[in-house]
Amino acid sequence: MGELILTKRFNINDANKIDVYLQTGGYHAARKALLEMSPQDVIDEVKKSNLRGRGGAGFPTGVKWGFIPKGKEVEKYLCVNGDEGEPGAFKDRYLMERDPHLLIEGIIIASYAIGANLSFIYVRGEFVEAISKLQSAVDEAYRYGFLGKDIMDSGFNLDIVIHRGAGAYICGEETALIESLEGKRGYPRLKPPFPATKGLYDCPTVVNNVETIACIPSIIDHGGEWFASLGCEKNGGTKLYGLSGHIKRPGIYELPMGINLRELIYKYGMGLRDGSQLKAVIPGGSSTPVLRADEIDVRMDFDSMAKAGLMLGTGCAIVIDQKTCMVRLLLIISRFYAHESCGQCTPCREGTGWIYKIIKRIEEGKGSEEDLQTLFDITDNMLGKTICPLADAAVFPVRSFISKFGDEFEEHIRRKGCYCPR
Repeated sequence: MGELILTKRFNINDANKIDVYLQTGGYHAARKALLEMSPQDVIDEVKKSNLRGRGGAGFPTGVKWGFIPKGKEVEKYLCVNGDEGEPGAFKDRYLMERDPHLLIEGIIIASYAIGANLSFIYVRGEFVEAISKLQSAVDEAYRYGFLGKDIMDSGFNLDIVIHRGAGAYICGEETALIESLEGKRGYPRLKPPFPATKGLYDCPTVVNNVETIACIPSIIDHGGEWFASLGCEKNGGTKLYGLSGHIKRPGIYELPMGINLRELIYKYGMGLRDGSQLKAVIPGGSSTPVLRADEIDVRMDFDSMAKAGLMLGTGCAIVIDQKTCMVRLLLIISRFYAHESCGQCTPCREGTGWIYKIIKRIEEGKGSEEDLQTLFDITDNMLGKTICPLADAAVFPVRSFISKFGDEFEEHIRRKGCYCPR
């Protein structure tokens, strides 16, 4: 698989314990950053690395940190997004459970770079084991002097608070996460202002994904150019790719950015289970457009996917075999988004529910030919017309499923029910 950065301790017993982490080079990067580098040096190294946000947006991490105003006039905060609610995604949970000190070390370095003395890890409430191991790791870090006052005699102070979310998908959006941290309902905020200028408690704030922050220690240890060389152009480093669905070897694979999707499925995932044939792939979690079996020769990096009119998203692919009813699958996906819409924006609140009802009608054999055009009309009035991207996330599966598997939807309407083999 090549260089392992994020998963190199996954098969070591008690890797979540600080003694094991220290024995395997842990906290060396934090010591280097705090004692040998200025905050700007750290930001510059992260910029060189071409590290892009692993939460799905793919924004350059060093550039994002650079937006935080300098000086000590106001408090600054780092919020780590561990609210992994995207259907099909399960990479961040493993990082938090199996190597929590890697995340903590990344938080120390990132907090130092932006001038934050208080950082938060916002964790999805259902991740009971991850929360327990993270809290134990944070407690260990305090005991060993890696958190608290005057870390490593550097003069830098940092506290970390673990905040348990309540299971709302919308709180994976950065401004809804901030609202939730403040004790309010998780409603996304209008932007601008952006969190870098007015975030948590109206102070400059960086929100980064767990996987993004976990990459930081290796960048400081080995250099930004080294990290950039592991990936492809403008997409540095390795990436945690997930495989789930009808695959022989589901799981998490750490591979260089830009791996071919076909290679990921057939070389690392060993192809489809039970001798099945590939029908479709959802490449980056349920909110990304679906691909047909003949479209999977695409590189899994942000720019290649965007050039192909797709989205990398979380990089966690859902593999679908030929026995799957695409109408039924879209029904399940649309039900999720209808349930998880926060209701703040009318196009999303009404649109997601309407989409679900129409697809349910088609799946039950009560649909009409006009329903498919109605779905496109609804999605036209949702796309790009809401405060946050949840409406867009609900739209992309609908439009791509019907565009690429429209014959199944039409057949359901003609036959008044599902005809797919079970």
